[in-house]
Amino acid sequence: MVSAARVRAAVAGVPDPEIRVVTIEDLGILREVTVDTEGRAVVTITPTYVGCPAMDAIRTGIRSAARDAGAVDVRVDTVWAPAWTTAWISEDARAKLYAAGIAPPGAGAAPPGAAPAGARLLPLAAAPSPAPHCPRCGSAETARLARFGSTACKALWRCEGCGEPFDHFKEH
Repeated sequence: MVSAARVRAAVAGVPDPEIRVVTIEDLGILREVTVDTEGRAVVTITPTYVGCPAMDAIRTGIRSAARDAGAVDVRVDTVWAPAWTTAWISEDARAKLYAAGIAPPGAGAAPPGAAPAGARLLPLAAAPSPAPHCPRCGSAETARLARFGSTACKALWRCEGCGEPFDHFKEH
């Protein structure tokens, strides 16, 4: 018989199709996994926002991973309450985003220890900053170019220090 822990471990590794450096567990999308005595799994998720175009790919990845882990049938349930928030993004995911050149949400937009040498970043618990720090050079001198970046959950910014554009994961 397959265990819920085994299925959860497999499903937790499903990458976000829009931001491949993080998983659905890293982002806090994965909420719960149960498996009954017949091996039928129910995976509960909360999307990052209504209408997220990645959800079909995420559901497909969940079903595939759960079946690979031994589930005989997989149902993916979506719950909307409580609503997903960027506070659910793990510290590990924030570091992965930053390393990939994406400013994570939160004041200073970088996890502890992830900033380039010389960068002064604010703690994640501080009030949100209107300007995220550059994930390439750590500069706080940045400007928003567009409300939307490479995906709807990110905005496009440019660093005034190094001149490089970068995505910033929007807070909500």
